[in-house]
Amino acid sequence: MTEHVFVPQAMPGKQWSFGDRVIHATKPEWGVGVITAAQNTNENGQSCQRLTIRFEREGIKTVTTAVAELRDAAELPTLSAQERQSSDDVLSTSIEGPTAKELLTRLPEACTDPFLSPTDRVKNTLALYRFSDHGGSLLDWAAAQTGLKDPLSRLNRHELEAVFRSFAQVRDEHLKRVVLELKKKSPGVLPVIARQATPAAQQALRRVDGGR
Repeated sequence: MTEHVFVPQAMPGKQWSFGDRVIHATKPEWGVGVITAAQNTNENGQSCQRLTIRFEREGIKTVTTAVAELRDAAELPTLSAQERQSSDDVLSTSIEGPTAKELLTRLPEACTDPFLSPTDRVKNTLALYRFSDHGGSLLDWAAAQTGLKDPLSRLNRHELEAVFRSFAQVRDEHLKRVVLELKKKSPGVLPVIARQATPAAQQALRRVDGGR
């Protein structure tokens, strides 16, 4: 079964228009964005669009489709409409769709897709280490996972911290598996990836790679 994505894949060649609702593939924590201006342009010999987008959680941004990876907001996983607002219900089993806890602890398809190379899956998994359970990063993580503008409308901070610990465990276990796969297929690639990773991701690699 295909998982709901956390980091959606880009849509090459897609023409966006005024009023389209989008999500930024590598910055899903920005929330849903509404395109307020779209202009056809050319960048480095490549036809693209320059878009002005008002994001729910980040405000107005101007991006080009030559660089930014955008996806239709309709494809963002959302909470079931049958979920009620209480913290007990939001963590319970949903009849129609995934619950908040399920969405929050799922890894993105970009990390788990077997059709992607081990190198890509390791890089995409390491990108998840930009999130932590501290301050605004916790809310960015929850927003990216669920598509909610205000995750605290469904779960309080204590609950988010508890679910983040479950997510972190799933993330760490998955990283260990994909690193092992990468080392078997392309052992020389991992040191290169490690040098390009953030400090938090480098620390995670040391943990899963025997403290090296």
